[in-house]
Amino acid sequence: MKILELAPSPSARRVGIFLAELGIEVPREQLNLRDGDNLTPEFKRKSVNGRIPVLELDDGTHICESVAICRYFDALHPRDSSLFGNSPLEQAQVEMWNRVLELNGLMVAFQAFRNLTGFFKDRERFVEAWGAESRERIIEFLPTLEARLEGRDFVAIERFTIADITGFVLIGFLPRLEIELTDAMPNIRRWHAAIAARPAVATLLASQQ
Repeated sequence: MKILELAPSPSARRVGIFLAELGIEVPREQLNLRDGDNLTPEFKRKSVNGRIPVLELDDGTHICESVAICRYFDALHPRDSSLFGNSPLEQAQVEMWNRVLELNGLMVAFQAFRNLTGFFKDRERFVEAWGAESRERIIEFLPTLEARLEGRDFVAIERFTIADITGFVLIGFLPRLEIELTDAMPNIRRWHAAIAARPAVATLLASQQ
């Protein structure tokens, strides 16, 4: 078993934090996306969308998409407090906020980065105007997260979940878009600092410096 990834990338970091919180170690193989390691026929046979991360199982099965990989390990290593929630209500709340942060935050941030920087212009169309619009949408979304964190230590429920991981990765990606957390967002700043200080998260981030 191994994970094919680019460690600093947000999607790989989501999986990395999730596994670190569960105390699970999986061998990693680093890919160079700029050089097109994810464009080879061999890789495309492993990843249905040609993206990282990809979990390669010992029997040759491949699982792509970061949340799908996290769900696999969550089911494989059950514990009293699932990062996807325990009760039906918790699971619904975690799913809701994880999707809100994905669809209004992380995915939009990816569009902003790809279309503003032209990072993948050798292999896909990029529209600078759409990148600029996506960046503005991120800025407009941040007050929603700020309001949610008022008087709260975690995003979805009263403990750490995958929704916090998704939000943490989103906020960590903002400097790549030249978006700063202003003084008007003290709740996000407080929450982000607390997540960064979690032992599993801090250890993972230090290993990627």
